[in-house]
Amino acid sequence: MDHSHIVDQLPYAEPFLFVDELIAVDENGAKGNYTFCKDSYFYKGHFKDFPVTPGVILTECCAQIGLVCLGIFLLGRSGTEASKGVEIGLSSTQMEFLLPVFPNEKVRVSSQKIYFRFNKLKCSVKMHNSQGKLVCKGEISGMLKTHTYA
Repeated sequence: MDHSHIVDQLPYAEPFLFVDELIAVDENGAKGNYTFCKDSYFYKGHFKDFPVTPGVILTECCAQIGLVCLGIFLLGRSGTEASKGVEIGLSSTQMEFLLPVFPNEKVRVSSQKIYFRFNKLKCSVKMHNSQGKLVCKGEISGMLKTHTYA
């Protein structure tokens, strides 16, 4: 199933869009992929002569795929018109980092909804590398709302 309509609604653009493909999404979670291109801006200084993807960027990738894509789907199911644009406010993250992610590495993010009420979404997220090894895991929550136009 094609979920590009959800990706198109994300409130991000290059160079801060960390979703290549949304593979699956339903009322319980989301799965998607992203490849960290070797010429991404954050590799220039993290770390000198040995580039590694910063943890904050891994967290953002997990949030975009696992929380925001799922939130857009859930808003659409609740009858809220997400097509006008979604605003997201990240409210908390608790992540554990287990393996580094290097330039040109493809990752898969999966999320499991913990709850969605009063437009607050909390998810358990996991990121695996292309070898299927767990890179990071944790919980992310945020507030979602659609744009209101006068």
